[in-house]
Amino acid sequence: MIIALVILTFLASHASIHAQSKQAANKKNKATLNTAAMIKSSLATVVKFSNPPIEMPPKYDSTLLPSLMKSKPEQFDSVLSNPAQYRVQILYTQIDRDKSNRPRYTSYSYRLDPTEYFYPASTVKFPTALMALEKMNAMKLPNKSIPLRIDSARADQTPVRGDTTSSNGTASVAHYVKKILLVSDNDAHNRLLEFVSPDELNNGLYAKGYRNVKINRRLSVGSSPEQDQFSNPMQFLETKGGTPTSAQPSAERLPLRQAKNTYLFENLRDLKQGKGVMRKDSLVNEPLNFTPSNYIALETLQKILRNVIFPEVAPAKERFNLTPSDYDFLYNYMGMFPRESTFPKYDTSYHDGYVKFFMFGTSNDTIPRNIRIFNKVGNAYGYLIDNAYVVDFNKNIEFFVSAIIYVNADGIFNDDKYEYDEIGFPFFTNLGKLLYDYELTRKRANTPDLSKFSTYQMPKFLE
Repeated sequence: MIIALVILTFLASHASIHAQSKQAANKKNKATLNTAAMIKSSLATVVKFSNPPIEMPPKYDSTLLPSLMKSKPEQFDSVLSNPAQYRVQILYTQIDRDKSNRPRYTSYSYRLDPTEYFYPASTVKFPTALMALEKMNAMKLPNKSIPLRIDSARADQTPVRGDTTSSNGTASVAHYVKKILLVSDNDAHNRLLEFVSPDELNNGLYAKGYRNVKINRRLSVGSSPEQDQFSNPMQFLETKGGTPTSAQPSAERLPLRQAKNTYLFENLRDLKQGKGVMRKDSLVNEPLNFTPSNYIALETLQKILRNVIFPEVAPAKERFNLTPSDYDFLYNYMGMFPRESTFPKYDTSYHDGYVKFFMFGTSNDTIPRNIRIFNKVGNAYGYLIDNAYVVDFNKNIEFFVSAIIYVNADGIFNDDKYEYDEIGFPFFTNLGKLLYDYELTRKRANTPDLSKFSTYQMPKFLE
């Protein structure tokens, strides 16, 4: 008993000395590393994300959309005859203004089912961008364009020292958000995911009530699920007159972070799809397993978009912690066409409809100035998705529409044989025009005042 007591006393003393040494080291590095509290403060509320069930959406009217599509059999019969094959889902939301111009929503759905998995592709970039802007505000950084240096702490990570497409040659959260909204840049999303980190991103969305979502994978870099658990260390640089003056670690430094959550859902189905996958020029005859992949329900995508477009009527819990400047920045670049951008500058291959699938997905023509589409698209593995707020300032109409279609007739992934041009883009073009024409005939008690968005008919350069 005496020997055991001596050993316990020694261990306690050793632990105390070790703790004091660790505290001293932490104090010494206080100027160079964020504390755990600093990192956690980037989210207003942190909620444990652990294998939740999929939440089902409200019961929307499901008769209007098929009725409208059946009125154009030459455009929709091939899809309507086998909607399960094409995995079609649609959510259309009418907007009616009250006498104070506040919007009221009425939604209509077609095959809306959050338990039926679809690959969300680039649509996940929008909530990632929103959470990155929110984190900038939580960290109380001077502005969203402060230069960012991204480091690497693992062999599979890559650093960033600048961005030649920006006005001053530096990388920044603002410039990454801009590239996501203009042309759906993959690297920009990956860097913002590293900045926020998967746990903070998903916990933050979950805390706001967006529960049918997981965003934990980089895009188009071939990284493994294990590699995507780790977020690069990075730091913001001191500036003088917009030019970086110091690359020394500061209080705005984030260390290497590792995601801890598994991001699994209890009742998400159809996670294994197709019959084969091309891997390094060889066909592997087995379904593609999407279990580790990103996920977000279509209804969640539209809810997030609605709450960004009209935060004034969003439930307080669901709002993002964004400033008026943030909203101005988002609206400006969500509606901007690539040809209107100066930094980055894009060539003519990025036509107006490049990331505007509804109404203009099959056209390389210039979109009329009176129409703006504030949206985010996705396109991968035979899936096409668009999540949009459509406005015509001349006709005084506005509506939300979100849709998915899957066009992979041979069931082989990564073979670059998808029916995008034959079926996918025409479906979005025709659906957008169908709903636009329907909106032209729809009676409204009050004409909407669209001046909040009409300024974005002439987008401006913002950093």
